[in-house]
Amino acid sequence: MCDGKKEKNITLLKKIDRDMGKKKGVKYFVVDAFTDSAFKGNPAAVCFLNDDNERDDTWLQSLAAEFNISETCFLIPITGFQARFSLRWFTPLAEVDLCGHATLASAHCLFSNGLVDSDMVEFVTRSGILTAKRVSDTSELSDGEVKGGTFLIELNFPVVTTCDVNLSDVSSSMITKALNGATIVDIKATATNNILVVLPSKESVTELQPRMDDILKCPCDGIIVTAAGSTGSSYDFYSRYFAPKFGVDEDPVCGSAHCALAHYWSIKMNKFDFLAYQASSRSGTIRIHLDKEKQRVLLRGKAVTVMEGHVLV
Repeated sequence: MCDGKKEKNITLLKKIDRDMGKKKGVKYFVVDAFTDSAFKGNPAAVCFLNDDNERDDTWLQSLAAEFNISETCFLIPITGFQARFSLRWFTPLAEVDLCGHATLASAHCLFSNGLVDSDMVEFVTRSGILTAKRVSDTSELSDGEVKGGTFLIELNFPVVTTCDVNLSDVSSSMITKALNGATIVDIKATATNNILVVLPSKESVTELQPRMDDILKCPCDGIIVTAAGSTGSSYDFYSRYFAPKFGVDEDPVCGSAHCALAHYWSIKMNKFDFLAYQASSRSGTIRIHLDKEKQRVLLRGKAVTVMEGHVLV
C-alpha cells in the first residue's frame, strides 16, 4: 500500500476515534433514515470497527439485540481504499443479506462527519458491492442555491424480482388470517423470500392491523403490503413491511422491500420513477428509479443523526 493511501486510512481512523475516552471503545451513531425529521423514518445504529477493536459475530449480534432497533450495522475501513468499507447488517435476531436504511445511515455518517473526501462510497456486503452517492436536493432550490446545504443520498441496489406464487389453500388462508381478513387484490413472491400483498387502497394499508403471531406461521420471512396511490396523491404507492421472524414486528421504512416494490409497480404502472411512502407509525419517503437495463434500483432519501456515543464493552 502506498504511503499516501496508508496516511489517509490512519487519518480516517483518527477522525472516527476522536474524543474517545477509551481507545478500544466502539464509536456509534444512531441515525433516522429516509426522513428529514428526527424520530421519524427508520432508525439504525452505525458502529465503526477497525483493527484495534475487532469483535466476533456473537458480540455483533449481542450488540444488535442490545440496541433492539430494526437494524444495527458495522462499518470496517478496507485497507488501501479511502472510501470503501465492509458493511454488515444485523436485526435484533439475525444477520441479513440486504438493508437499505442502514446503508443510507452509514453513508450519512461518513458524509456528514467529513470521514471521506469523496461524494461516493462503496460498501462490500453479502449482496455484493453497493454504492451510496451524495447528491443535491433539487426540490429545495431557491434562487439557484440549495437551502441550508441539504443533500440526498442515492443508494444503488439490485432489483428484487417478484413472481406469481402458487399458494395452497392452507397457505392462502394463513396469509389472509395474518392480515386480519384484509381484502387481497394481488399476491406475489419476492426473490428475498417475502410475500408481497396488494390491497385495494391507501386506507387499507394505513389502517391494517396485522396479527403478528399468525405472520410468524406464514411460509415466508416477512409480508410486504402495498397499494397504489389514489388520483391526485403525491405518492405513486404506499406500503408497510412486517418481519417478526427477524425480531422486527413492523420495519418503519424498508429500503430492501422497495427493491421488490419498484419491480412490481414498474410492471403494473409501466413507469420507472416513483415517489413512495411507507405508512408505518414513524413513516418515511423514498424516491425511486428503476434501471430496467442494468436491473438496479436507485433509492434516494435523507437522514438525521439523533445520537452518538461509545460502546464500552
